Amino acid sequence: MKNKFGINTSKIQMTFITLLRVFIGWHFFYEGLAKLFNPNWSASSYLEYSQWLFSGIFHSMAENTGILAVVDFLNIWGLIFIGLGLLLGTFTRIASISGALLLLLYYTANPPFMTADAFKEGNYMIIDKNLVEMMALCLIAIMPSYSFFDIKYIKEKIRLLFLKKSKKVDNQNIQQIQVTEPVKKNAIERRKFLINLGALPVLGVFSFGAIKNFLATNKNADVFSGATTIKFDFTDVKDLKGTLPIAKIGGVELSRMIMGCNLIGGWAHSRDLIYVPSLVKKYHTKQKVFETLLLGEQCGMNAIILNTSLCPLINSYWKEARGKIQFISDCAGVGDVEKGIQVSIDSGAAMCYIQGEITEKLLREKKSMEVVGEWLEKIRSHKVPAGIGAHSLEVIKQCVELGIKPDYWVKTIHNTNYWSARPDELPHHDNIWCTNPEETARFMSTLEEPWIGFKVLAAGAIRPKDGFKFAFENGADIICVGMYDFQIVDDVNIASEILSQNITRERPWRC
Repeated sequence: MKNKFGINTSKIQMTFITLLRVFIGWHFFYEGLAKLFNPNWSASSYLEYSQWLFSGIFHSMAENTGILAVVDFLNIWGLIFIGLGLLLGTFTRIASISGALLLLLYYTANPPFMTADAFKEGNYMIIDKNLVEMMALCLIAIMPSYSFFDIKYIKEKIRLLFLKKSKKVDNQNIQQIQVTEPVKKNAIERRKFLINLGALPVLGVFSFGAIKNFLATNKNADVFSGATTIKFDFTDVKDLKGTLPIAKIGGVELSRMIMGCNLIGGWAHSRDLIYVPSLVKKYHTKQKVFETLLLGEQCGMNAIILNTSLCPLINSYWKEARGKIQFISDCAGVGDVEKGIQVSIDSGAAMCYIQGEITEKLLREKKSMEVVGEWLEKIRSHKVPAGIGAHSLEVIKQCVELGIKPDYWVKTIHNTNYWSARPDELPHHDNIWCTNPEETARFMSTLEEPWIGFKVLAAGAIRPKDGFKFAFENGADIICVGMYDFQIVDDVNIASEILSQNITRERPWRC
């Protein structure tokens, strides 16, 4: 058999080419259905990650909700119709070329050598599954179009059967009708044709079963296409109900709620559940961290507190995902404080503070807090706001007594009304971070510097609605909250609702 390009193919070769076409068609078709039945699916994150050819165009598509809606619509129905075309062999060449162009678009938007997960399964630096499948479709496009479900074949069979039945042509004319594949006996041809038509209901049953299986077992998961991010069902950006007010510390604008890095860095504070930190780290792949930060930005949070060891990660996020979130460094995690300050400044920190564990160590070892003042001046020499962090109120009291004035405080604040809180037991292990919240609120009300409250949920032991309100009512000007991606929209909704009301607090807003 020869095609229009003069390529010879055997029946065995055509059989495998047909199977390849059907398999790729099913992949496209299933991808389209999966997206169609997943209300949370969008190509936005895939477009936002683009950093190669035409990245500016892809970014503008993601940022414009109207254009993004059109892109999502075309993605879904393009996959479905291309898949059906390949499955049924109808307009095979058009479907193959269209599918190859769509995969080329996916590849151009995010080639494997430019993405954060260039070494993951399916991506091999230059070659990825999109490119492989695209080349297979190019092969199908140039091969003979004959198959069991070729539109030309079916059209000619209908025409042949109709003409013969109506006796409008004689046997000599019938033999002259050109069909895609020569036939020997009309009876055999009719049986073939009926078999072909009979396979259509089978395809329908198969599709129904796949959709039912998807909805039953993968309701909250997406499939693995080039323009897909795996997600599960949670509150979406479109469900935002309010905006976070903006505060200012030393010229740096901050949302009233900012993100914490504990979960991203794997410090889960999981008490006696020893496997949780490993589980958290496994969940937060580089791509997942990028998605989480992007979602936080979309919801109005413009800063995150980071351990200095995570500076390379935030720098990659700015470069690869075009993120703009600011980071506040705790100047810890790289050996000594002065080195941590320098690494933070070099990495682009908007603000720096001396981590609470560092000041707590000085307190435990009964060393003078005067060195904290020296560290603050080093930070300020770089024209960056300098703060002091603490778990214990005693750290802050000693700094105040020594006349050390930071630009802001980073102090724990949460209630102790949860089952694992044991304020009267020492040591507190990994279950409590603010042992005297009432005293903390009273003392902090006497200070004029802004206060970023952290551990406001006691590492997940307190519900956000209660923890946020408690922190704001007791004097925190800004709260830092560690959160998973599926908590972000809900947390922002809760915080913005609380801040939109009249909050009763003894301490005036300091920023």
